[in-house]
Amino acid sequence: MSLGHCIRSKRKSLNLTLQQLASKIDADAGNLSRIERGELGVSESLLRKIAAALATTPASLYAESDATPRQLNEQAPTYIVNQTESVSSINANTSAKDFVQWFRSATPYIHAFGGRTFVIAFGGEVVSDQQFISLSHDLNLLASLEVRLVLVHGSRPQIEKRLKRDNITPLLHNGLRVTDDAAMEAVKEANGAIRVEIEALLSMGIANSPMAGADIRVASGNFVTAKPLGVHDGVDLQHTGEVRKVDAIGIQKRLDDNEMVLLSPLGYSPTGEAFNLSLEDVAVSTAIALDADKLIFLMDSEGVHNLRGELLREMTAEKAKNLLRNVRETEQAINISEDVTYYLPAAVRACEQGVARTHMISRHIDGAIIQELFTLDGIGTMVTELSLESMRQANIDDVGGILKLIEPLENDGILVRRGRERLEMEIDHFHVMEHDNRIIGCAALYPFESEKTAEFACLAIDPAYRGGGRGDKLFYYCANVAKERGLKSLFCLTTRTEHWFLERGFTEQSVEKLPTEKQKLYNFQRKSKVFSKTL
Repeated sequence: MSLGHCIRSKRKSLNLTLQQLASKIDADAGNLSRIERGELGVSESLLRKIAAALATTPASLYAESDATPRQLNEQAPTYIVNQTESVSSINANTSAKDFVQWFRSATPYIHAFGGRTFVIAFGGEVVSDQQFISLSHDLNLLASLEVRLVLVHGSRPQIEKRLKRDNITPLLHNGLRVTDDAAMEAVKEANGAIRVEIEALLSMGIANSPMAGADIRVASGNFVTAKPLGVHDGVDLQHTGEVRKVDAIGIQKRLDDNEMVLLSPLGYSPTGEAFNLSLEDVAVSTAIALDADKLIFLMDSEGVHNLRGELLREMTAEKAKNLLRNVRETEQAINISEDVTYYLPAAVRACEQGVARTHMISRHIDGAIIQELFTLDGIGTMVTELSLESMRQANIDDVGGILKLIEPLENDGILVRRGRERLEMEIDHFHVMEHDNRIIGCAALYPFESEKTAEFACLAIDPAYRGGGRGDKLFYYCANVAKERGLKSLFCLTTRTEHWFLERGFTEQSVEKLPTEKQKLYNFQRKSKVFSKTL
């Protein structure tokens, strides 16, 4: 029985019409009808709403059906594997071809992530809002790719709930919880409960579900040594502490045994005391101690926005510090959410102490981790110590990447055609721009030493990275290289981009002004215009 038929059967057993069910979950009745007929896919978030309205659970619906949903992300297609058809698209707007293309584009990341250590931190809201089920599917996928995972959970809403239950007024000082004896009991209870719930969800192995055959083993323990924060501004924070040391060797042993390590925001002292810690402190300290490749924060907002409200896909630690400084100096930082003010300083600290990359993404997007890690642009904000873009002299290994950039321009007649053999022979004249170890731009300098000039040629930027001034950066980089070689001018030949060169200080010249050797090679059929610029 398909998943759609199970939903239909359950709905009819409750004497609900399609319209009534649609009204309950605020969905379109026509789409629900197509889901039941198997013509349209159902996302994890919608399936949870349907299950709640039908007084059941997604796991129960999976168990009754023969469907295996494998939703990789909201932009890639979703597929179901069943007895009648090996792979059928359940997203009306996508196709098998789109899926193959996306999966191939993810291949470099799959190769890069195997054996790497990721620390993933999320607040207690992920569990209380029942978002951990879909998150566990993504964690299972990463584990299957041999990613070494350390999870750090928060527990704020669970603690608040228990304090309210016990009629205890929460005490805060400068954003830090004052953890007295009564509050510490609530902290212990909340962390114990949430840890058990997470371990239970990670232990799922329901047949025909994304967790089928997962066999995830979870390790937790006293890996974090803490010390008290003490007295701040005359206020004793009591059992509130900070990380003193993380048992990296102990955690590494668990990871070597293919276990997933789960850490609570609790620390222990050599005197036998327990301390309430912040999620970000535990996550950052753990990532630093493990020399983790990635630290990932799941938060309420979609990422970091600048003061104009624009989402910043990438930023260096220095840029992040400047943004935080501007936030402090701006009276109304309306585009900076509260969780960013907690997580961004943590990301800066992590990057400055050796963590390669810190990602800040929304917990509300189903498959957010997969979209962030396995797509070119990601969906949140990535913080790095240094800029991901760099320029350098090309080498023979760059030939394939350069050809990929220039071939479309050659086909359009914008660039003169070069074969691979010629490019390999001239590779020493090329310079490339890289973004995250991927070639996104190239240009060539052909020097004429006797005339103290050089031809600037073959400028190409990946279409996905155009519009950001990268052509200018690559041009001025090449101009500086020419200056360092003692050259006095640059010239270029172009048929389509004369205004680009005019805007950068080039002036049109006659063919007779070209170096003698270049004049002999000039193609009078192509009739390229000649421009030059004094350095």
